[in-house]
Order: sequence, then structure tokens, then C-alpha cells
Amino acid sequence: MQHAGGKMLAEIADGIGLITFNQPEKRNAMSVEMWQGLGEILDAFAADPSARVVVLAGAGEKSFVSGADISQFERNRANANAQVEYDRLTSAGRQKLGAFPKPLIACIRGFCLGGGLGIAMQTDLRIASSDSEFGIPAARLGIAYGFEMVRTLVSLVGPAHARMILYTGGRIDAAEALRIGLVNRVVPPAELAETVQALARTLAENAPLSIAASKLAVAAALQDPVDRDLEGLAHAGARCFDSADYREGRTAFMEKRRPRFTGT
Repeated sequence: MQHAGGKMLAEIADGIGLITFNQPEKRNAMSVEMWQGLGEILDAFAADPSARVVVLAGAGEKSFVSGADISQFERNRANANAQVEYDRLTSAGRQKLGAFPKPLIACIRGFCLGGGLGIAMQTDLRIASSDSEFGIPAARLGIAYGFEMVRTLVSLVGPAHARMILYTGGRIDAAEALRIGLVNRVVPPAELAETVQALARTLAENAPLSIAASKLAVAAALQDPVDRDLEGLAHAGARCFDSADYREGRTAFMEKRRPRFTGT
């Protein structure tokens, strides 16, 4: 499937959905249209039971997403009022990414900067090649990132590392990103695709209801206590214990075989 004039690509195979940021000539910089296309793809994948896990990747070998498409700044982000409109146009895609109910994996190679890092941080797991670079150049552009993105950054790396990243506007390599907890794993470039595929297959083969409940619980743990939906968390847990997958898991364990989960 093609969206945003072919700059966003989507496919599903063997339980794994793949979203590709497809603007390699601009190092996969995100345009307004690409944000809208991302929202459309996420809606389709959320409604499709054949997609149990979703991988996000950039086209080519130079970049995951290098940030926002700066060529649109003069038209869409020239001042504070224009920024409000830009946020309106892109907020649906951001909200759908943040609220996506299935596990998301970022397959990162090359530049992962600014809004691109914001996208990666909204995924559940981040696997990077050793030649990747990370950073938030806001201080070098004279702009500020929103609270939710900064809060996510702090939740991953802590306030001290977040300040260093934000205040300097500089870049860090993959080894440093792994050390401070920004990514889960770093592998050689030649091993990146298979490492991500193997991880995605593992998640796709596990019980969907169990993973969904865990995703909700982890998200709730990062929220302010007053915002936690404890009733919803309890319901998600009860669905697991009442599911056919729970019976299948017990049976497979007793029969010493791999379980075959259906998400019901």
C-alpha cells in the first residue's frame, strides 16, 4: 500500500506489518503529508488482526527519519501561529502512533534526529545499527519540542542525559544511545534486518492479548497516578485469563509444544 504520494509504504506478511518512511532523497524527513499517511496506515493496521506487530523503518541505508522536512518550515512553521496549524495537521498521526495498541519496533539505521527520534521513542522497542546517529537539534534551530516528547525522552534516559541531548543539540552514536537507554540493542548494519525480523516474529507468535495488557500496564506506570485507567488495566488482565489463548498456552506447556495463539 502507498500513502502520501508513495512517501509512506505499508505491507503485512506473516503477522508483521511494515511501515516504511520513503523519502530517501531527503533522508526520510517527515512532511505534513507523510504524517497524515502514517495515521492512515496505523488505522488500517490497528483494525487488521493479521498485523500482530508493526515495524517502522526508513528507506535506504542513510536514515531512519532525519526529522521534519525543513523545506516546509517557511510555509508551515514560520512563527508561533503557523506552528499551531502545523501541530493541528500532524497531531492525528502523532496521537495514533502514541495510542497504537499493538507492539511497535523501530528498525533504525543512519540518522534518527529531531522528530524522527520522537517517532522512534514512541515505539515499544528500538533496534539500531552501529552506524546510527541520534540527536534533537532544537537548540540549533531556535525551536522547542513539546512536553510529551520531552517527557518520553526523560522516561527513557533520565533528566541528566535528556538535558545534555536537548541543551547541546548535538548527536550521539549508537553505542552511547545504548549506554543511556535510548535504544534496546545495537547490531552491525548487516545484521539489522534479520535481528528486527527475528524479534518481530517472536512478538507475532506470542499471545496478542497478553502483549496488549503488558503495553497498557507499562504505559500506565509512566503516567501520573491520577491519569491511570486501573479499571481498564484490570479488564485487560481479565480478558487474558478468560481467553482461548490462555487455555492454549496451558495445553501447549503440558504437551511440550509451541503454542498457537489466535488473539481470542
